[in-house]
Amino acid sequence: MKVNLRNILAFGAIAATTAVVLTGCASSTPEEDASGSEADFSGQITVWVDADRADVLEAAAEDFTADTGVKVSLVQKEFGEIRDQFVQQAPTGKGPDVVVGAHDWLGILVSNGVAAPVELGDRAGEFEQVALDAFSYDGQVYGVPYAVENIGLLRNTDLVAEAPTDFDDMIAKGKAAGTEYPFLVGLDPEASDPYHLYPFQTSFGAPVFGQNDDGSYNAEDLQIGNEGGQSFATWLAAQGEAGVLNTNITGDLAKENFIAGKSPFFLTGPWNAPAAVDAGLNIAVDPIPSAGGQDAQPFAGVQGFFLSAESENKLAANEFLLNYIGSDDVQTALYEVGGRAPALTSAFEAAVDGDPITAGFGEVGANAVPMPSIPEMGAVWQYWGVTQAAIINGTGGDPVALWDKMATDIQGAISE
Repeated sequence: MKVNLRNILAFGAIAATTAVVLTGCASSTPEEDASGSEADFSGQITVWVDADRADVLEAAAEDFTADTGVKVSLVQKEFGEIRDQFVQQAPTGKGPDVVVGAHDWLGILVSNGVAAPVELGDRAGEFEQVALDAFSYDGQVYGVPYAVENIGLLRNTDLVAEAPTDFDDMIAKGKAAGTEYPFLVGLDPEASDPYHLYPFQTSFGAPVFGQNDDGSYNAEDLQIGNEGGQSFATWLAAQGEAGVLNTNITGDLAKENFIAGKSPFFLTGPWNAPAAVDAGLNIAVDPIPSAGGQDAQPFAGVQGFFLSAESENKLAANEFLLNYIGSDDVQTALYEVGGRAPALTSAFEAAVDGDPITAGFGEVGANAVPMPSIPEMGAVWQYWGVTQAAIINGTGGDPVALWDKMATDIQGAISE
Protein backbone atom coordinates (compact mmCIF):
# COMPACT_ATOMS: atom_id res chain seq x y z
CA MET A 1 0.00 0.00 0.00
CA LYS A 2 1.19 3.46 -0.78
CA VAL A 3 1.55 5.09 2.62
CA ASN A 4 -0.61 8.17 2.98
CA LEU A 5 -0.50 10.18 6.18
CA ARG A 6 -4.15 11.09 5.86
CA ASN A 7 -5.03 7.39 5.81
CA ILE A 8 -2.93 6.83 8.91
CA LEU A 9 -4.60 9.59 10.89
CA ALA A 10 -8.12 9.83 9.57
CA PHE A 11 -11.17 7.88 10.67
CA GLY A 12 -13.27 6.68 7.76
CA ALA A 13 -17.03 7.00 7.51
CA ILE A 14 -19.30 3.97 7.37
CA ALA A 15 -19.49 2.72 3.77
CA ALA A 16 -21.91 0.48 1.93
CA THR A 17 -20.77 -3.10 1.55
CA THR A 18 -21.37 -5.96 -0.82
CA ALA A 19 -21.56 -9.49 0.54
CA VAL A 20 -21.05 -12.53 -1.63
CA VAL A 21 -21.50 -16.02 -0.24
CA LEU A 22 -19.26 -18.43 -2.05
CA THR A 23 -19.43 -22.19 -2.34
CA GLY A 24 -17.53 -24.58 -4.55
CA CYS A 25 -15.95 -27.95 -5.05
CA ALA A 26 -12.33 -29.11 -4.81
CA SER A 27 -10.32 -31.81 -3.14
CA SER A 28 -8.17 -31.58 -0.04
CA THR A 29 -7.87 -32.97 3.45
CA PRO A 30 -8.98 -30.80 6.38
CA GLU A 31 -6.23 -29.95 8.83
CA GLU A 32 -5.98 -31.68 12.17
CA ASP A 33 -6.57 -29.65 15.31
CA ALA A 34 -4.04 -29.25 18.13
CA SER A 35 -5.10 -32.50 19.76
CA GLY A 36 -4.19 -34.48 16.64
CA SER A 37 -7.76 -35.32 15.65
CA GLU A 38 -9.33 -34.15 12.43
CA ALA A 39 -10.75 -30.65 12.86
CA ASP A 40 -14.54 -30.38 12.72
CA PHE A 41 -15.23 -27.39 10.48
CA SER A 42 -18.76 -26.06 10.04
CA GLY A 43 -20.79 -22.91 9.63
CA GLN A 44 -19.61 -19.76 7.91
CA ILE A 45 -16.91 -17.09 8.19
CA THR A 46 -17.06 -13.48 7.04
CA VAL A 47 -14.01 -11.82 5.50
CA TRP A 48 -13.64 -8.10 4.90
CA VAL A 49 -11.50 -7.40 1.85
CA ASP A 50 -10.87 -4.47 -0.48
CA ALA A 51 -11.60 -4.54 -4.19
CA ASP A 52 -7.96 -5.01 -5.19
CA ARG A 53 -7.74 -8.36 -3.43
CA ALA A 54 -11.33 -9.56 -3.82
CA ASP A 55 -10.80 -11.73 -6.91
CA VAL A 56 -7.87 -13.60 -5.34
CA LEU A 57 -9.83 -14.16 -2.13
CA GLU A 58 -12.84 -15.36 -4.12
CA ALA A 59 -10.82 -18.20 -5.61
CA ALA A 60 -9.32 -19.06 -2.22
CA ALA A 61 -12.76 -19.02 -0.63
CA GLU A 62 -14.14 -21.41 -3.23
CA ASP A 63 -11.33 -23.87 -2.51
CA PHE A 64 -11.80 -23.48 1.24
CA THR A 65 -15.54 -24.14 1.02
CA ALA A 66 -14.99 -27.20 -1.14
CA ASP A 67 -12.36 -28.56 1.25
CA THR A 68 -14.08 -27.84 4.57
CA GLY A 69 -17.77 -27.20 3.90
CA VAL A 70 -17.46 -23.78 5.53
CA LYS A 71 -19.04 -21.00 3.53
CA VAL A 72 -17.14 -17.74 3.12
CA SER A 73 -18.91 -14.39 2.92
CA LEU A 74 -16.63 -11.85 1.24
CA VAL A 75 -17.56 -8.27 2.07
CA GLN A 76 -15.86 -5.60 -0.02
CA LYS A 77 -14.90 -2.36 1.72
CA GLU A 78 -12.67 0.62 1.07
CA PHE A 79 -9.26 -0.22 2.51
CA GLY A 80 -8.96 3.09 4.35
CA GLU A 81 -12.23 2.48 6.20
CA ILE A 82 -11.68 -1.10 7.33
CA ARG A 83 -9.66 -0.49 10.50
CA ASP A 84 -12.05 1.91 12.16
CA GLN A 85 -15.20 0.05 11.14
CA PHE A 86 -13.65 -3.15 12.50
CA VAL A 87 -12.93 -1.46 15.85
CA GLN A 88 -16.51 -0.20 15.97
CA GLN A 89 -18.33 -3.33 14.88
CA ALA A 90 -16.33 -6.24 16.31
CA PRO A 91 -17.45 -5.69 19.93
CA THR A 92 -21.10 -5.77 18.85
CA GLY A 93 -20.75 -9.30 17.48
CA LYS A 94 -21.70 -8.10 14.00
CA GLY A 95 -18.19 -7.70 12.68
CA PRO A 96 -16.17 -10.05 10.47
CA ASP A 97 -14.11 -13.10 11.37
CA VAL A 98 -11.16 -11.98 9.24
CA VAL A 99 -10.09 -8.57 7.89
CA VAL A 100 -7.40 -7.44 5.50
CA GLY A 101 -5.21 -4.69 6.91
CA ALA A 102 -1.85 -3.07 7.46
CA HIS A 103 0.47 -4.03 10.29
CA ASP A 104 0.58 -0.51 11.72
CA TRP A 105 -3.07 -0.94 12.70
CA LEU A 106 -2.02 -3.61 15.16
CA GLY A 107 -1.55 -1.43 18.25
CA ILE A 108 -5.03 0.05 17.89
CA LEU A 109 -6.63 -3.33 17.19
CA VAL A 110 -4.98 -5.03 20.16
CA SER A 111 -5.56 -2.15 22.57
CA ASN A 112 -9.24 -2.20 21.60
CA GLY A 113 -9.39 -5.97 22.11
CA VAL A 114 -10.67 -6.76 18.61
CA ALA A 115 -7.73 -8.80 17.22
CA ALA A 116 -6.82 -12.32 18.34
CA PRO A 117 -3.46 -14.14 18.07
CA VAL A 118 -3.07 -16.52 15.14
CA GLU A 119 -1.46 -19.91 15.71
CA LEU A 120 1.23 -20.26 13.05
CA GLY A 121 2.90 -23.28 14.63
CA ASP A 122 5.71 -24.80 12.58
CA ARG A 123 4.79 -22.59 9.63
CA ALA A 124 6.14 -19.47 11.32
CA GLY A 125 9.58 -20.16 9.88
CA GLU A 126 8.18 -20.07 6.35
CA PHE A 127 7.54 -16.31 6.43
CA GLU A 128 9.97 -13.43 6.05
CA GLN A 129 11.14 -12.38 9.52
CA VAL A 130 10.37 -8.70 9.00
CA ALA A 131 6.78 -9.66 8.20
CA LEU A 132 6.41 -11.70 11.38
CA ASP A 133 8.03 -8.94 13.43
CA ALA A 134 5.59 -6.44 12.00
CA PHE A 135 2.57 -8.59 12.88
CA SER A 136 3.81 -9.31 16.41
CA TYR A 137 2.67 -7.53 19.56
CA ASP A 138 3.83 -8.44 23.06
CA GLY A 139 5.40 -11.61 21.73
CA GLN A 140 2.34 -12.91 19.87
CA VAL A 141 1.56 -12.96 16.16
CA TYR A 142 -1.78 -11.33 15.35
CA GLY A 143 -2.28 -12.21 11.72
CA VAL A 144 -1.00 -13.88 8.59
CA PRO A 145 1.11 -11.45 6.53
CA TYR A 146 0.96 -11.64 2.76
CA ALA A 147 3.01 -8.68 1.47
CA VAL A 148 6.01 -6.59 2.43
CA GLU A 149 6.81 -3.23 0.88
CA ASN A 150 9.34 -0.50 1.39
CA ILE A 151 10.75 2.40 -0.52
CA GLY A 152 14.01 2.36 -2.46
CA LEU A 153 15.91 4.64 -4.81
CA LEU A 154 14.81 4.39 -8.42
CA ARG A 155 17.64 5.30 -10.80
CA ASN A 156 17.33 6.06 -14.49
CA THR A 157 20.32 4.08 -15.71
CA ASP A 158 20.44 6.00 -19.01
CA LEU A 159 21.17 9.17 -17.02
CA VAL A 160 23.41 7.77 -14.28
CA ALA A 161 25.26 4.50 -14.78
CA GLU A 162 26.24 3.66 -11.20
CA ALA A 163 24.49 3.68 -7.83
CA PRO A 164 25.50 6.54 -5.52
CA THR A 165 27.70 5.80 -2.53
CA ASP A 166 25.99 8.30 -0.23
CA PHE A 167 23.58 11.25 -0.36
CA ASP A 168 26.19 13.81 -1.37
CA ASP A 169 27.40 11.52 -4.15
CA MET A 170 23.82 11.12 -5.35
CA ILE A 171 23.33 14.88 -5.57
CA ALA A 172 26.67 15.28 -7.35
CA LYS A 173 25.74 12.58 -9.86
CA GLY A 174 22.32 14.15 -10.30
CA LYS A 175 23.79 17.57 -11.04
CA ALA A 176 26.33 16.06 -13.42
CA ALA A 177 23.48 14.45 -15.37
CA GLY A 178 22.34 17.93 -16.33
CA THR A 179 18.68 17.34 -15.54
CA GLU A 180 16.30 19.85 -13.99
CA TYR A 181 16.34 18.09 -10.62
CA PRO A 182 19.28 16.16 -9.16
CA PHE A 183 16.92 14.11 -6.98
CA LEU A 184 13.17 13.79 -6.46
CA VAL A 185 11.00 12.80 -3.52
CA GLY A 186 7.34 13.65 -3.10
CA LEU A 187 6.56 15.91 -0.14
CA ASP A 188 3.66 17.99 1.15
CA PRO A 189 3.73 21.75 1.85
CA GLU A 190 2.20 21.34 5.30
CA ALA A 191 2.99 17.79 6.35
CA SER A 192 6.26 16.97 4.53
CA ASP A 193 6.49 13.15 4.36
CA PRO A 194 8.17 11.54 7.38
CA TYR A 195 7.68 8.09 5.84
CA HIS A 196 9.81 8.87 2.80
CA LEU A 197 12.37 10.91 4.73
CA TYR A 198 12.76 8.37 7.52
CA PRO A 199 15.77 6.53 6.02
CA PHE A 200 17.69 9.80 5.98
CA GLN A 201 16.68 10.38 9.59
CA THR A 202 17.85 6.92 10.66
CA SER A 203 21.16 7.54 8.93
CA PHE A 204 21.76 10.19 11.59
CA GLY A 205 21.07 7.64 14.34
CA ALA A 206 17.64 9.03 15.23
CA PRO A 207 14.96 6.30 15.20
CA VAL A 208 11.54 7.18 16.55
CA PHE A 209 11.62 4.68 19.41
CA GLY A 210 14.21 2.37 20.86
CA GLN A 211 13.63 -1.36 20.55
CA ASN A 212 13.47 -4.16 23.09
CA ASP A 213 15.60 -7.28 22.86
CA ASP A 214 12.87 -9.06 20.89
CA GLY A 215 12.76 -6.26 18.32
CA SER A 216 9.51 -4.74 19.55
CA TYR A 217 9.31 -0.99 20.03
CA ASN A 218 9.64 0.52 23.50
CA ALA A 219 7.21 3.42 23.90
CA GLU A 220 9.11 4.56 26.99
CA ASP A 221 12.28 5.06 24.95
CA LEU A 222 11.52 7.98 22.63
CA GLN A 223 14.71 8.62 20.66
CA ILE A 224 13.53 10.98 17.93
CA GLY A 225 14.82 14.02 19.84
CA ASN A 226 18.35 12.78 20.47
CA GLU A 227 21.50 14.44 19.14
CA GLY A 228 21.14 12.56 15.88
CA GLY A 229 17.65 14.00 15.49
CA GLN A 230 19.01 17.49 16.03
CA SER A 231 21.66 16.88 13.36
CA PHE A 232 18.96 15.61 11.02
CA ALA A 233 16.95 18.80 11.62
CA THR A 234 19.97 20.90 10.68
CA TRP A 235 20.43 18.78 7.54
CA LEU A 236 16.74 19.18 6.60
CA ALA A 237 17.05 22.95 6.80
CA ALA A 238 20.15 22.91 4.59
CA GLN A 239 18.48 20.70 1.97
CA GLY A 240 15.42 22.92 1.97
CA GLU A 241 17.50 26.05 1.53
CA ALA A 242 19.42 24.42 -1.33
CA GLY A 243 16.18 23.37 -3.02
CA VAL A 244 17.07 19.69 -2.93
CA LEU A 245 14.00 19.09 -0.74
CA ASN A 246 10.99 21.01 -1.97
CA THR A 247 7.60 20.66 -0.29
CA ASN A 248 5.88 22.02 -3.40
CA ILE A 249 6.87 18.88 -5.31
CA THR A 250 4.16 16.42 -4.37
CA GLY A 251 4.32 12.70 -4.93
CA ASP A 252 2.42 13.00 -8.21
CA LEU A 253 4.71 15.77 -9.46
CA ALA A 254 7.82 13.84 -8.46
CA LYS A 255 6.56 10.81 -10.39
CA GLU A 256 5.65 12.91 -13.42
CA ASN A 257 9.05 14.62 -13.52
CA PHE A 258 10.98 11.38 -13.08
CA ILE A 259 9.06 9.70 -15.88
CA ALA A 260 9.72 12.76 -18.07
CA GLY A 261 13.48 12.28 -17.56
CA LYS A 262 13.89 15.43 -15.47
CA SER A 263 15.84 13.64 -12.72
CA PRO A 264 17.96 10.50 -12.56
CA PHE A 265 16.81 9.63 -9.03
CA PHE A 266 13.38 9.14 -7.42
CA LEU A 267 12.87 8.00 -3.83
CA THR A 268 9.66 5.99 -3.95
CA GLY A 269 8.09 2.57 -3.55
CA PRO A 270 7.24 -0.31 -5.88
CA TRP A 271 3.87 1.25 -6.64
CA ASN A 272 5.57 3.80 -8.95
CA ALA A 273 7.97 1.44 -10.72
CA PRO A 274 5.46 0.09 -13.30
CA ALA A 275 4.71 3.58 -14.63
CA ALA A 276 8.43 4.21 -15.16
CA VAL A 277 8.83 0.91 -17.00
CA ASP A 278 5.74 1.55 -19.12
CA ALA A 279 7.20 4.94 -20.06
CA GLY A 280 10.24 3.17 -21.51
CA LEU A 281 12.72 4.11 -18.79
CA ASN A 282 15.55 1.76 -17.96
CA ILE A 283 15.56 1.72 -14.19
CA ALA A 284 17.39 0.11 -11.33
CA VAL A 285 16.48 -0.03 -7.65
CA ASP A 286 19.39 1.09 -5.47
CA PRO A 287 19.93 1.13 -1.70
CA ILE A 288 18.89 4.43 -0.14
CA PRO A 289 22.04 6.53 0.26
CA SER A 290 23.08 7.58 3.75
CA ALA A 291 22.99 11.28 4.59
CA GLY A 292 24.30 11.02 8.14
CA GLY A 293 26.91 8.28 7.93
CA GLN A 294 24.88 5.41 9.39
CA ASP A 295 22.61 2.93 7.58
CA ALA A 296 19.61 4.52 5.89
CA GLN A 297 16.79 2.25 7.08
CA PRO A 298 13.36 2.77 5.56
CA PHE A 299 10.14 1.66 7.16
CA ALA A 300 8.79 -1.71 6.11
CA GLY A 301 5.04 -1.79 5.63
CA VAL A 302 3.46 -5.21 5.89
CA GLN A 303 -0.04 -6.16 4.85
CA GLY A 304 -1.92 -9.21 5.98
CA PHE A 305 -5.13 -10.55 7.43
CA PHE A 306 -6.22 -10.27 11.06
CA LEU A 307 -8.35 -12.70 13.07
CA SER A 308 -11.19 -11.16 15.04
CA ALA A 309 -11.18 -11.71 18.80
CA GLU A 310 -14.98 -11.86 18.58
CA SER A 311 -15.10 -14.53 15.88
CA GLU A 312 -17.49 -17.35 16.75
CA ASN A 313 -15.72 -19.66 14.30
CA LYS A 314 -12.05 -19.13 15.15
CA LEU A 315 -11.02 -22.68 14.20
CA ALA A 316 -12.26 -22.31 10.63
CA ALA A 317 -11.04 -18.71 10.39
CA ASN A 318 -7.55 -19.71 11.54
CA GLU A 319 -7.51 -22.54 9.00
CA PHE A 320 -8.50 -20.16 6.20
CA LEU A 321 -5.80 -17.70 7.26
CA LEU A 322 -2.95 -20.12 7.66
CA ASN A 323 -3.43 -22.71 4.96
CA TYR A 324 -5.21 -20.72 2.26
CA ILE A 325 -4.14 -17.07 2.55
CA GLY A 326 -0.78 -18.39 3.75
CA SER A 327 -0.38 -20.70 0.78
CA ASP A 328 2.09 -20.30 -2.08
CA ASP A 329 -0.69 -19.98 -4.63
CA VAL A 330 -2.58 -17.21 -2.83
CA GLN A 331 0.51 -15.27 -1.81
CA THR A 332 1.76 -15.40 -5.39
CA ALA A 333 -1.62 -14.35 -6.77
CA LEU A 334 -1.77 -11.40 -4.36
CA TYR A 335 1.72 -10.39 -5.49
CA GLU A 336 0.67 -10.54 -9.13
CA VAL A 337 -2.29 -8.21 -8.61
CA GLY A 338 -0.62 -5.84 -6.15
CA GLY A 339 3.07 -5.86 -7.07
CA ARG A 340 4.12 -6.12 -3.43
CA ALA A 341 6.71 -8.71 -2.48
CA PRO A 342 5.16 -11.80 -0.86
CA ALA A 343 5.63 -12.36 2.87
CA LEU A 344 5.88 -16.12 2.38
CA THR A 345 9.55 -16.84 1.71
CA SER A 346 9.00 -19.44 -1.01
CA ALA A 347 6.64 -17.13 -2.89
CA PHE A 348 9.05 -14.22 -2.44
CA GLU A 349 11.98 -16.18 -3.84
CA ALA A 350 9.92 -17.17 -6.87
CA ALA A 351 8.80 -13.56 -7.36
CA VAL A 352 12.30 -12.06 -7.38
CA ASP A 353 13.68 -14.71 -9.74
CA GLY A 354 13.98 -12.89 -13.04
CA ASP A 355 12.42 -9.66 -11.72
CA PRO A 356 15.23 -7.22 -10.89
CA ILE A 357 12.84 -4.51 -9.68
CA THR A 358 11.16 -6.72 -7.08
CA ALA A 359 14.58 -8.11 -6.17
CA GLY A 360 15.96 -4.59 -5.79
CA PHE A 361 13.22 -3.50 -3.43
CA GLY A 362 13.65 -6.78 -1.56
CA GLU A 363 17.36 -6.09 -1.05
CA VAL A 364 16.58 -2.62 0.30
CA GLY A 365 13.88 -4.16 2.48
CA ALA A 366 16.39 -6.47 4.11
CA ASN A 367 17.68 -3.37 5.89
CA ALA A 368 14.21 -1.99 6.67
CA VAL A 369 12.51 -1.79 10.05
CA PRO A 370 8.78 -2.33 10.63
CA MET A 371 6.83 0.87 11.00
CA PRO A 372 5.95 1.07 14.73
CA SER A 373 2.46 -0.25 15.35
CA ILE A 374 2.26 0.72 19.03
CA PRO A 375 -0.58 3.16 19.88
CA GLU A 376 1.94 5.82 20.94
CA MET A 377 2.92 6.23 17.30
CA GLY A 378 -0.20 8.35 16.85
CA ALA A 379 1.41 11.08 18.94
CA VAL A 380 4.46 11.00 16.68
CA TRP A 381 2.45 11.43 13.47
CA GLN A 382 0.62 14.37 15.05
CA TYR A 383 3.76 16.54 15.25
CA TRP A 384 6.36 14.91 13.01
CA GLY A 385 5.43 15.96 9.49
CA VAL A 386 4.37 19.53 10.27
CA THR A 387 7.68 20.10 12.02
CA GLN A 388 9.64 18.71 9.09
CA ALA A 389 7.73 20.95 6.68
CA ALA A 390 8.41 24.05 8.79
CA ILE A 391 12.12 23.21 8.90
CA ILE A 392 12.40 22.49 5.17
CA ASN A 393 10.45 25.64 4.31
CA GLY A 394 12.46 27.75 6.73
CA THR A 395 9.29 29.21 8.25
CA GLY A 396 9.60 28.27 11.90
CA GLY A 397 12.93 29.63 13.06
CA ASP A 398 15.87 27.62 14.35
CA PRO A 399 15.61 24.01 13.09
CA VAL A 400 17.08 22.45 16.22
CA ALA A 401 14.70 24.41 18.45
CA LEU A 402 11.78 23.28 16.30
CA TRP A 403 12.91 19.66 16.48
CA ASP A 404 13.37 19.84 20.25
CA LYS A 405 9.88 21.29 20.68
CA MET A 406 8.46 18.52 18.50
CA ALA A 407 10.13 15.87 20.67
CA THR A 408 8.80 17.55 23.82
CA ASP A 409 5.28 17.75 22.39
CA ILE A 410 5.38 14.09 21.36
CA GLN A 411 6.56 13.02 24.79
CA GLY A 412 3.82 15.10 26.40
CA ALA A 413 1.14 13.56 24.21
CA ILE A 414 2.39 10.05 24.99
CA SER A 415 2.42 10.77 28.72
CA GLU A 416 -1.16 12.06 28.81
